[in-house]
Amino acid sequence: MENNATIQNLLQALEHKYSQTGQSLAANLEGLLHLDYLKYWDYIHVDTLLTLQKPKTHFPDEMVFIIYHQITELYFKLILWEIEQIASWQEISTPEYLEKIQRINRYIKALVNSFEIMSVGMQAEQFKKFRMALLPASGFQSAQFRLIEIASTDFVNLLSADFRAKITPSTTTAEMYEHIYWKKGATEAETGKKTITLQHFEEKYSTTFLEWAYKFRDKNLYQQFKKISPQDELYKPICEALREMDYWFNVEWALAHLKSAVRYLREKGKPIDATGGTNWTKYLPPNFQKIIFFPSLWSETEKTEWGRKKVEEMLG
Repeated sequence: MENNATIQNLLQALEHKYSQTGQSLAANLEGLLHLDYLKYWDYIHVDTLLTLQKPKTHFPDEMVFIIYHQITELYFKLILWEIEQIASWQEISTPEYLEKIQRINRYIKALVNSFEIMSVGMQAEQFKKFRMALLPASGFQSAQFRLIEIASTDFVNLLSADFRAKITPSTTTAEMYEHIYWKKGATEAETGKKTITLQHFEEKYSTTFLEWAYKFRDKNLYQQFKKISPQDELYKPICEALREMDYWFNVEWALAHLKSAVRYLREKGKPIDATGGTNWTKYLPPNFQKIIFFPSLWSETEKTEWGRKKVEEMLG
């Protein structure tokens, strides 16, 4: 039993809170009596959550494919939740900045370390059959991952490597967007024609992506980091945490997908098209794209070698 003083203090605090509603404390307490107990399944919406898996075929392993992608999108939502909080700060608190980057790193590591659920966790023959019912949808169309990229770094760092050198002070964000790196992965090299997967993706999200590019231009993770003094006692730990984030997003995450593609998207030793028609052999290897969120934290040698050795080990 709580002591009387504690109860009186709580009642006074509640009375002050409820006075702002124009209702008495007694009326609000009576309302509490009528409330039902909160149950786990209602709070998490378990019943609804478990109805969101809608396989398109009869192959059992399609369920693995759907659920893992849904889990991935939920983790992406958590990552965006942390980034948006950092972006909202007028003043940078280095302990909080470090804590949130460490959270983001735990999220992306959880995804990479669990990717075997897909990379080796489905029967290859089943996957090769049910994937044909999913055309032209593709994980390439994960808008949340693109938003994470945009909110993490300066937009120029997301451009195709061959276009970055052509940027001038007069180049607009809209012009840069036409050369964002992932578009090449869904464009025919010979004709320049966009796949239907890319067309659908742009139709739905291009406006959002451009809005985010403007929104985070001066407050993305990289820009917020640049406000931190090198003399701050947490500067070095933050640098290490950002390097870790960069590596797990732009090397390990790409390699996890590449490993899966090598297993499922090869026949007789030759690559076959992904569901979205993406050129995965050119799009997935991180040493081809060289997407780096925080370039000033890496040496020139590290940037040149970005993921190359691991790709060579994987592809033999």
